[in-house]
Amino acid sequence: MALTDMACKNAKPSTKPYKKADSHGLYLYVTPNGSRYWRLKYRFMGKEKVLALGVYPEVSLIEARDRREEARKLLASDIDPNMAKQQRKHIAAISAENTFEAIAKEWHENRKSKWSVNYARDILHRMELDIFPALGITPISTITAPQFLSVLRQIEKRGALEIAHRAMQTCGQVFRYAIATGKADRNPAADLQGALQPVRHTHFAALEAKDLPEFLQALERNEARLYQQTRHAVKLLMLTFVRTSELINAKWEEFDFEAKRWEIPAERMKMRKPHIVPLSRQVVDILREQQKLTGKWQWVFPNQVRPMKSMSNCTVLNALKRLGYKDRMTGHGFRALAMSTIKEKLNYRHEVVDRQLAHAPRNKVDAAYDRAKFLDERRKMMQDWANYLDAAASQGKVIVAKFGK
Repeated sequence: MALTDMACKNAKPSTKPYKKADSHGLYLYVTPNGSRYWRLKYRFMGKEKVLALGVYPEVSLIEARDRREEARKLLASDIDPNMAKQQRKHIAAISAENTFEAIAKEWHENRKSKWSVNYARDILHRMELDIFPALGITPISTITAPQFLSVLRQIEKRGALEIAHRAMQTCGQVFRYAIATGKADRNPAADLQGALQPVRHTHFAALEAKDLPEFLQALERNEARLYQQTRHAVKLLMLTFVRTSELINAKWEEFDFEAKRWEIPAERMKMRKPHIVPLSRQVVDILREQQKLTGKWQWVFPNQVRPMKSMSNCTVLNALKRLGYKDRMTGHGFRALAMSTIKEKLNYRHEVVDRQLAHAPRNKVDAAYDRAKFLDERRKMMQDWANYLDAAASQGKVIVAKFGK
């Protein structure tokens, strides 16, 4: 006689374990301590076996019968239900280990030796902020394109369109790594091409040569009451036109004042190659003044509050805002200013300025120039540029100097 739910509820413990049969091998196993377990007795390859189907009442009578029928279908296909159950557990255990966060961190660890320290840190930080909270504990093999898209949509909603595109690109690399290592079968990021809002790229705000006198005089008057080291940072960005991150993370050990040379190590460069910055007389003077302020720290520009860390990358941008140049100038804008002014006013060749900007070679010809490095010309150019800025500041106008070639 088949079991009823009432019979299952009323199954009382006895001094010995006993069974209450349902049908087709299903029974409720009642232990002396009152625990009740669903079991299925079946035969496979001539041997009698028992399959555990769960605990009552967490698994109801109806659910137990459904599981029995699933097991009978496997038997009809010559599959041992116990072996199938073990395989499912094994797959579930692997999936639990192969979460998106676990695989992403494995990918990151595998790749970070090829990146700069800052870039590696930023990649992981962005995933910790935007991806891991939503997908971190999800088995990577189960993530679908719509599920991944919903995460990217949240980034889009805050207006960070470029960050959303970067997140899709980074996660796409994680998914491809998972496929290559046998932990996933497909890359859902590949299915999202064209799904995100397009990014409208704009140029960094930058001054023109005609704006230099006014800017230099504002910096000198310092009505914005900037810290001395902040003014030094702005001046050095203008004089050296390195990237802001390259300047604020500079260490004293990288500078040779006698040789008038600053060598930025490869791990801090965008192109992952060491970069030489010839130092003008004016730059050396500023650095010597800065050394009086911060020479006891490893950083040329330490954080004002936490000097064991370097200056924030927002410091220069905030300084430009306080000087009255919000939306007119950025730290990166000094690079564009130098490129255009040195070519137009000082008559230096594009290749020489481009090399000093540490841009990637665009073709084989440029690659040959890249190997040559134009170091002698660059030394002269950097001094000419510093002299040009001095002239603009002191005379209150931009002159067409006969420097360079």
